Amino acid sequence: MRSMTAYLLQLLVWLVFMAIVILWPAGTLAFPGGWAFIVLFAFGSLAMIFWLARHSPSLLRERMGSPLQPDQKPWDRVWLMLFIPAFCIWMGFMGWDAARTGFMAIPPWLQTLGGVSMVIYMLGAWWTFRENAFAAPSVKIQPGQKVIDTGSYATVRHPMYASALLLFLGTPLLLGSWWGLLLSPLFILAIAWRAVHEERTLGRELSGYEEYAGRVRYRLVPFIW
Repeated sequence: MRSMTAYLLQLLVWLVFMAIVILWPAGTLAFPGGWAFIVLFAFGSLAMIFWLARHSPSLLRERMGSPLQPDQKPWDRVWLMLFIPAFCIWMGFMGWDAARTGFMAIPPWLQTLGGVSMVIYMLGAWWTFRENAFAAPSVKIQPGQKVIDTGSYATVRHPMYASALLLFLGTPLLLGSWWGLLLSPLFILAIAWRAVHEERTLGRELSGYEEYAGRVRYRLVPFIW
């Protein structure tokens, strides 16, 4: 079992990487929105690590492990290999775009709203982890996995993805990039595509999932889809 120190060092590496991805294209360290994102990401990740270490160590290992797994569905491996670089490019592009406009394109109140959206996303992720110890970052069926229909899963079938919608909408606002916000629907569509294909796997291989899908009608957004 990995130690807490190893998890914290891994987080530090990710924070440095995210700082480079955001700040280097901006061409300056004086990027308030970029630093706000990094700080929120750091606090949210720290909270996740400590909470999961206490309440669900197995899920912590999954969340902090490689997104590419041997028992992962091949289509999902391809999806992640495309999605992760695209997300990093998007982040860098928004840093460049925000600097191009002098970090003044989006008013402060909307940037604040973007930060609030990120916090709500993190709370939604925590709610998902609290209910579902099988919420791995890759699509696969785990030993002992069962259908979860409590908490947020009683409202939508993919609460983690539903929370991510706020991340994709809030991040461009926080960073100050209108062009980044225009690209957000592409990431939302990518998440929706993954949700549909994940459900096909769950319906075939996870006992009781089809009955659950019949009870909980909506995938991501109540009363819409």
